[in-house]
Amino acid sequence: MDNTSGVGVLDKAAMVLAALEPGPATLAGLVASTGLARPTAHRLAVALEHHRLVARDMQGRFILGPRLGELAAAAGEDRLLAAAGPVLARLRDITGESAQLFRRQGDFRVCVAAADRPTGLRDSIPVGGQLTMSAGSAAQVLLSWEDPERMNKGLLKATFSAAELSAVRRRGWAQSVGERENGVGSVSAPVRSPSGKVVAAVSVSGPLERLTRQPGRMHAPAVVAAAERLSQSLRRSS
Repeated sequence: MDNTSGVGVLDKAAMVLAALEPGPATLAGLVASTGLARPTAHRLAVALEHHRLVARDMQGRFILGPRLGELAAAAGEDRLLAAAGPVLARLRDITGESAQLFRRQGDFRVCVAAADRPTGLRDSIPVGGQLTMSAGSAAQVLLSWEDPERMNKGLLKATFSAAELSAVRRRGWAQSVGERENGVGSVSAPVRSPSGKVVAAVSVSGPLERLTRQPGRMHAPAVVAAAERLSQSLRRSS
């Protein structure tokens, strides 16, 4: 089967990206995998790096770049948001607390969907609101499964530690007590793409007088279940 498009430079660029799919590669590895001449492979890899479709690891090897993840996230965002409304409403009703869905955008996490507790004291975060990546259970979740370099960079300004992120990865959820705002607690869990990458965090948040100093004991099972339902929705639509 002919897999060429007739546009030679695009076909060669696609070969470079495909060669990086299994993992990091040196220039020599790219040449061996693609059969391209060394100058051609180098020129294409550097051009793709300029557009963030290719990056380098700490050893200087070529790897798939962050732009691919951003494009994939954008493609899945509508499906995720379509599923989020009912799932967050159910989570709010089960826990009695406001529920949110966060995605990471650079140095911030953005609330992309929410279901607020209708009455009484509540933690209300507007859709589109930007919050810090340095505090809060959703920030912990979104940072816990990052690559080591990005994780360590994020920890420089964080109120939580590497040991706490290790605990998040082990148990599959995070909690915060007054991290982002005094008197407010939260519990969050990861939403995963079909490939297993963490693409969002589901949270419930509210006053500590209801959530207590151990909010995870009360709400982690419901939050984890909501996150899994959203992950399943992405798997079904992939």
